[in-house]
Amino acid sequence: MAATEQDLARVRRCIARAEAAAAAGDHPFAAMLVLDDEVLLEARNTVVSSDDPTAHGEMTLLRRAFATLPSEKIAASTLYSSMEPCAMCAGAIYWAGIGRVVFGCSAERLAQLAGKRLTMSCRAVFATGTRAMEVEGPLLEAEAEKIHAGFWKPGQVKGPGIYGTM
Repeated sequence: MAATEQDLARVRRCIARAEAAAAAGDHPFAAMLVLDDEVLLEARNTVVSSDDPTAHGEMTLLRRAFATLPSEKIAASTLYSSMEPCAMCAGAIYWAGIGRVVFGCSAERLAQLAGKRLTMSCRAVFATGTRAMEVEGPLLEAEAEKIHAGFWKPGQVKGPGIYGTM
């Protein structure tokens, strides 16, 4: 399935939420879960505010989803993200049963802006699984990367784990 105008609008909404995350002092990432044109949940990165290096937008979204929604509904949904899901998030998305992911900026482009750290395409992670995953992206990469330009300066980035040593 090719990306639709609704896909673009949802990626833009994730980008706006990522900007809100950065404004709140967290890293600029966000995600949403959509089923049958209904936004079920939205979440942003809370790595700094929660002092949890696993609190990426997608992980936060999935934790909330499994706390409030039936597994079948989650698996039937599309996950949207401002950024290509990292290896950790891609694994969680796969194990959640979600079959479609749509994202803004690529992991490769983020590595150019933020420095290379465990950079892997979500497609590469999904390819190691036993079921097909549909991935659309990067979409609107120029828009999605704007918040990252200048954000990832050494000594400026805060957070637990490796983030505290950048």
